[in-house]
Amino acid sequence: MHLPAYLAPFQPRMRSAMAGYTQERFFRDAGAGLTVGIVALPLAMAFAIASGLKPEAGIWTAIIAGSLISALGGSAVQIGGPAGAFIVIVYGIVESYGIANLLISTACAGVLLFLLGFFKLGTLVRYVPVSIVVGFTNGIAVLIALSQIKDVLGLRIAKMPADFFSQLKVIGPAIGWTLDGINGFSLALGLAALLGLFVWPHLFNLHNRLANGFGMRLLKVMQAVEGVQIRRATRMASRVPGPIVALVTLTALAFYLELPVETIGTRFGGIPRALPDFALPDFSWETVRLLIAPTITIAMLGAVESLLCARVADQISGLPRHDPNQELMAQGVANFVVPFFGGMPATGTIARTVTNVRAGATSPVSGLVHALTLVVVVLAAAPLAVHVPLPVLAGILLYVAWNMGEWGEFTRLRQASNHYRLIMLGTFFLTVVFDLTVALQVGLILACVLFVRRMSTLFQVVEMSRSDDAASFQLYGSLFFGAVAKIDPILTIVESAPQGLLIRLDVQSLQSLDTSGLDVLEQLHKAIVLRGGRLVLAGLNAQPRSVMERSGFLEKIETA
Repeated sequence: MHLPAYLAPFQPRMRSAMAGYTQERFFRDAGAGLTVGIVALPLAMAFAIASGLKPEAGIWTAIIAGSLISALGGSAVQIGGPAGAFIVIVYGIVESYGIANLLISTACAGVLLFLLGFFKLGTLVRYVPVSIVVGFTNGIAVLIALSQIKDVLGLRIAKMPADFFSQLKVIGPAIGWTLDGINGFSLALGLAALLGLFVWPHLFNLHNRLANGFGMRLLKVMQAVEGVQIRRATRMASRVPGPIVALVTLTALAFYLELPVETIGTRFGGIPRALPDFALPDFSWETVRLLIAPTITIAMLGAVESLLCARVADQISGLPRHDPNQELMAQGVANFVVPFFGGMPATGTIARTVTNVRAGATSPVSGLVHALTLVVVVLAAAPLAVHVPLPVLAGILLYVAWNMGEWGEFTRLRQASNHYRLIMLGTFFLTVVFDLTVALQVGLILACVLFVRRMSTLFQVVEMSRSDDAASFQLYGSLFFGAVAKIDPILTIVESAPQGLLIRLDVQSLQSLDTSGLDVLEQLHKAIVLRGGRLVLAGLNAQPRSVMERSGFLEKIETA
């Protein structure tokens, strides 16, 4: 069926990726999917718990949404699932509206995402200024870190509030002036997880450092004694994801030492081994009307995150560029389906996508293997999850928050323009103090206002010559609603000049004209005609000429 030009065809990347698919590519995809599946397990549980949900909500979101996004998406290697950026949003929605309404908001956001892609609006996301993206990303990272203080310190807080100042208000008294509210075992486990994740990727560069200076002899001895075995063991160990190492080792340590810390079992009772049941949320149009703001927030954040992630995947994979409209349609399908199984919002995940690419993924098959890996792990190892300490998951989320933030942007603000500083810092503080919805709205409005201001400064009116009966001016740039005031000096000259004045405007450098600009030129022409003068426009470009022709203004003036 032939679709109109303004509609996007539903063409998943999986279809083209399977052309000429070989056994070698399958093994590469299977290995990458297995690696990403193992990485995704602790992150999915941590994201769900930090969002105020049960851990299985994150796991089944990673499985269901991850498989749908891979199978239907417009990127060859993007991995979908619960993301750290949604933690603050989901927690706030759960606090304000409840879990049932979160499911409805997610499903409605899925419909909105699908429509954005279907009507080819995916490219509009690229118009969001990078200063806004950096601002809200850093703000979300701060809020994620703050939300994990309770579990890292083992504080006795029944329920953390959603907003920034309320969290600070309950954390302070819970710690106490003498720090007696801190659980030392929780703090030790959380810091061990955090520090371990920073150190783990660098452990296997040891042989490079040993190969320099005094370590040369030691390296030769090691190689002579163990040879291939050491190198092979090192290579295998370096492929084990850091979060899994932290989760397994610290869970075993806490279990065997019987450390008095909160676990998944003590808070949630464990993770069900059965597949989730299909259930329809209690849907009504009256409820949907109340959930417009959460729905738009989920949809906009999901669109921005998924397309930014897909762009990163394009840059590091070398594979054909993603289709943004198809990606949004896949995100829409995933977010519409997941709530019926008790899941949470899903989007593209940068950390897991990068892991997927670096592990050798070549097609969406790796994303399907990642989901299958999670299913097998959950069904086989669900009873063991009851022993996972929550401080360990909190430590992993602190690491995620650190990697999420682009902290170097704060130090580079000295070299940035005042516009960039204002938008980035404004979005950052609004995200932290209020919420992402307010930050995005104010940030976009501020960006538009500053853009108009900057463009208006680029428009110039230069006086070329003036006499008693004639004046000549040259116009540069774009004459639009933000720059019309710069025509006022010409009007002043006309109003104070004698009768029969000739005004010549050289508009060869006038690139564009809008209706407000046309209106001010019409006012100028009327003022000149009332005094018996003439207006001559010289060197009209195509766009201004087209605007003047459609309005009939071109017939009233002289051109040269």
